[in-house]
Amino acid sequence: MTDPFHKIKALVYQHFGIQASSIKKMDGYESHNFLIETNNQKYVFKLYEDASEIAPQILAESEILDVLNQENQSFYPRPILSKNKNWVVPIENDYCVRLLSFLEGTFLAEADQTPALLQDFGRFLANMDKVLLHKRNIAIEARSIDWDLKNCLDNQRFLKDIEDPNKRKIVEYFFLQFKEKVQPHFFDLRKSIIHNDANDWNVLTKDEKIVGIIDFGDMVYSALIHNLAIAFMYIMMDKEYPIQAALPMLKAYHNILPLLERELEVLYYLVAGRLCTSVCKSAYSKKINPDNEYISISEKPAWALLEKLLTINPIEATNEFKKVCGFKVEEKTNIKAHVQRRHVYFSKSLSLSYKEPIKMSSAAFQYMYDADGKTYLDAYNNIPLVGHSHPKVVEAGQRQMAKLNTNTRYIYDILHEYAEALLAKFPDSLNKIFFVNSGSAASDLAVRLAYTHTKRQNLMVMEHGYHGNTQIGIDISDYKFNGKGGQGAANYILTAPIPDTYRGIFRDNLEEAGKNYAEAALKVLKESKKHIAALIAEPALGCGGQVILPDGYFQHLFPKIREHGGLCIVDETQVGFGRVGSHFWGYETQDVIPDIVILGKPIGNGHPMAAVVTTSEIAQSFENGMEFFSSFGGNPVSCAIGLAVLEVLAAENLQANALEVGNYWMDALRNLQNKYEAIGEVRGLGLFLGMDMVEDRISRKPATQLAAHLKNELKKSQILVSTDGPFDNVLKAKPPLCFTKENVDRVVAEMDRILSES
Repeated sequence: MTDPFHKIKALVYQHFGIQASSIKKMDGYESHNFLIETNNQKYVFKLYEDASEIAPQILAESEILDVLNQENQSFYPRPILSKNKNWVVPIENDYCVRLLSFLEGTFLAEADQTPALLQDFGRFLANMDKVLLHKRNIAIEARSIDWDLKNCLDNQRFLKDIEDPNKRKIVEYFFLQFKEKVQPHFFDLRKSIIHNDANDWNVLTKDEKIVGIIDFGDMVYSALIHNLAIAFMYIMMDKEYPIQAALPMLKAYHNILPLLERELEVLYYLVAGRLCTSVCKSAYSKKINPDNEYISISEKPAWALLEKLLTINPIEATNEFKKVCGFKVEEKTNIKAHVQRRHVYFSKSLSLSYKEPIKMSSAAFQYMYDADGKTYLDAYNNIPLVGHSHPKVVEAGQRQMAKLNTNTRYIYDILHEYAEALLAKFPDSLNKIFFVNSGSAASDLAVRLAYTHTKRQNLMVMEHGYHGNTQIGIDISDYKFNGKGGQGAANYILTAPIPDTYRGIFRDNLEEAGKNYAEAALKVLKESKKHIAALIAEPALGCGGQVILPDGYFQHLFPKIREHGGLCIVDETQVGFGRVGSHFWGYETQDVIPDIVILGKPIGNGHPMAAVVTTSEIAQSFENGMEFFSSFGGNPVSCAIGLAVLEVLAAENLQANALEVGNYWMDALRNLQNKYEAIGEVRGLGLFLGMDMVEDRISRKPATQLAAHLKNELKKSQILVSTDGPFDNVLKAKPPLCFTKENVDRVVAEMDRILSES
């Protein structure tokens, strides 16, 4: 039988004078690799194509290996000189070959990664880096590859190959953080020739010691800290507490090759950057080789670690790195001092959440990071609709701000593009739009439109409704004018009873509740003998206690309001843009079409913008000679951001997620309700939920103190919720629409624990 390795055997003997007793094929990336065995030695024979291109790099690698072997011949592959005293041997047809010594050991990936072993890994890596720190090599310094962390952002070209938009956004987020947190400081970092791929399948172990490292094919001249960051990434994978798992290695490294504080400050982002490079490369590889199941399997731990990094406050990670290296970390935030400073500049009417307020530093999607390193799960803030710091939204604003920002007295395409995209979400009759800067300004404008169109001044509002902080906003917000410090209803305001089916006047007949509450509102109108310009109402009342309107309420009320000559205004500031899950707009759950719709809060994912949508007829009434102009309403940056929000909602299927996760949450809360008498009612639509806390279910007496206790204890568990309602006894949740079932499980488990201890 013909020896399949006959040519390899001949080449090894011809050029290196070594007689092989056996040859085995090995895995290789840029080369064809073969394990060569003699009677008493093992070698790795490597054959490369395109010798003219790769030979200078291989020669440079051999020179560096020679330097390392002068320090320790057992730790590193030793390049074997050919008979002609060359490390790289050219072969006909543009091939070249080389021979390396073979290192024995168990791969770190297969070893028990004890703290002792990881400490030795840190020492090993530091000793190698220390040898190379001041070595120079022109060929390596000229090299540029995607796997070099300084080129991390070059891998953004592979983002399109990540098919799952919910995964893609995580990579986009960390690329954005890399651009903000690492790139500006790259020139401040120490540079060196580094191995650049100290992964757990390149590192060899024996008896809780590191005994070698192989595969120097990715060597580059880059930041010294990059080498440690790459090793960290692999050590952190599949660990429950990834930062803590890497600390023994970091401490041991620092003891031999002291790190600079600046290097530690970028380490968290470098680990994330390497992960992003890895998953981007995997996505591209899957695209060109879709049948390779190994790629999908091997990338899973990388995705899992990326997702876990989102839950780790960068400040916490950096503080842990600094502490283990002996650097001083900032003292805990003095909240009392910050509150006192706040009161120097601001009125105490500017309120704070929680008994012990939080000083926030940054945020990502459904997570918020405080200044002391804690990560909070945000189940409360409905303004960052598609998630805090969503990279698509951030970048849309950055790009447009760098291009043009002006006002609507000029013509620019994105104004029309955004208006068209937003109006496409409405029925044909709602076809005119006004852009402003806040929900309060939008409420104010909606009232002006109603006044102008109807030539009337009286308004009907809803009990416990809230519509803004302008004077008109206060006048039409029962939540304000009948709350603490309020001066009662103005003489042009009529107040309809809140259609609350749990605490309201019609709670015994749910099937007729919508009709009955509508008739109660009409009774108020009839008895007032006033001609109203409009009814203004929310499709679900947040400040009223997460109250969901009973079926048929708007259906019965709207026609009668119109018969009385009034318009129907719906305020979607709380629940619009898919939050209710079943529909894009809250009013759609009532099967009606309003005359005017107010949009705010989530429209810009935190960017200050809002809008009023109405009919052509009403808009035409406003064309009475007085110009409407908002200095910033509809500016190009706001339009770019608003358009990005709509695109993300669609791309990430967030409305469907709101429905699925919201229903899951409602079921979980109702299971909790069966366990605790203090939960009077669970209500909600999509990711807009409320839990009415009571002292007993018969009297339904509000348990305000228990609700406050639950809110503050959840905050101690690093979960953000709030309370509201007429008695401040309703625990409310309205998180970013990227909230997951796993997030829900955590919230409900903590609620269960707190209630069991109360």
